[in-house]
Amino acid sequence: MTRITLPSPAKLNLFLHILGRRPDGYHELQTLFQFLDYGDDVTLSLTPDRPGVHMEGAIPGVPAEDNLAVRAAQALAQKSPESLCGVTIRIHKRLPMGGGLGGGSSNAATTLLGLNYLWGLKLKLTELADIGLALGADVPVFVHGQAAIAEGVGEKLTPAFPPEDWFLVLQPDCNINTGKIFSAQGLTRNTPKMTIAPAFEGDASRYRNDCEDTVKELYPEVRQSMEWLTQFGPARLTGTGACIFGRFPTESAARIIWESKPSGIKGFVAKGVNRSPLHTKLTELK
Repeated sequence: MTRITLPSPAKLNLFLHILGRRPDGYHELQTLFQFLDYGDDVTLSLTPDRPGVHMEGAIPGVPAEDNLAVRAAQALAQKSPESLCGVTIRIHKRLPMGGGLGGGSSNAATTLLGLNYLWGLKLKLTELADIGLALGADVPVFVHGQAAIAEGVGEKLTPAFPPEDWFLVLQPDCNINTGKIFSAQGLTRNTPKMTIAPAFEGDASRYRNDCEDTVKELYPEVRQSMEWLTQFGPARLTGTGACIFGRFPTESAARIIWESKPSGIKGFVAKGVNRSPLHTKLTELK
C-alpha cells in the first residue's frame, strides 16, 4: 500500500481543571478527553521518486513547515532516515483553528500512526506517543486512541469510559489565543487535585472548565453562543475554546436543537466515542 486516507478525529475536554502553575511556566492540569466521530481526514501518499516530506494544499495561516502533521512525519522519519521513501500529506480540514477540538494534534497523531503503518516501522504506541509529546501535550491521547483522564500538562493518561452520548458543538466566530488565556491574571489556578476513581471517570457533569470564565470575558462571541446553548441544558467550553458543547442522550435530541440555532452560528452534531475512529480504521486494515 502506497496511499492511505485516515480519520483525524476531534476531541472534547469534558472537564478541564487547572491545579497550579509549574516552575517551567506550564500549568498542571486534570482533564477528561473523549473523541468524537467527526473530524478531519489525512491522506498520506508515499513518493518513492520524491524524497522528503511534502504538504499538498495550503491550510490558511499555517506555513507548511509549521504544520504539526509535517513536523510529525519529519520526526518519525528520523527513526530510519536511510530506508524511507518520501511522503506527501494532504489534510481535508473540517475542524476549526483555535477551536479547542485538538485538530492540529489529531492531524499529527494520524500522521504518526499512518506512516508507522505505511513505512512498516512497527513502532509501539508508547514510542509514537513520545514523539508526539515533543510536538504538543495533546498528541499522546490521540496516538493511544482511548478516552482518558490526563494529568501533568496532559501527557499522563489513565483510560476512562465516559458515556458515549451525542454532542452539539458550536463554533463561535473567533480564534482563541491559548497563551493569552493561560497568562490571564484572573484565571483559576488552584483547583484541588482529585483522586481518580470509577465515579470520577464515568460522570463529568459535576466538573467544569477553569478557562471558561476567562474566555467568556475576553471573547464575547463565546459568551453569546454559550448563553444560547445553555437554554437547552448545561453547556461547556472545550479546552481553551472557542468551541462549546452541549450533551444529549440521542442524536435526534441534539439535531432538534441544532435546527433551532440562530442564523450565522456554525457547528455540528457528533457522537462521543471512547475508542478513536483512527484506531478503528487501522484495525480494519490489518
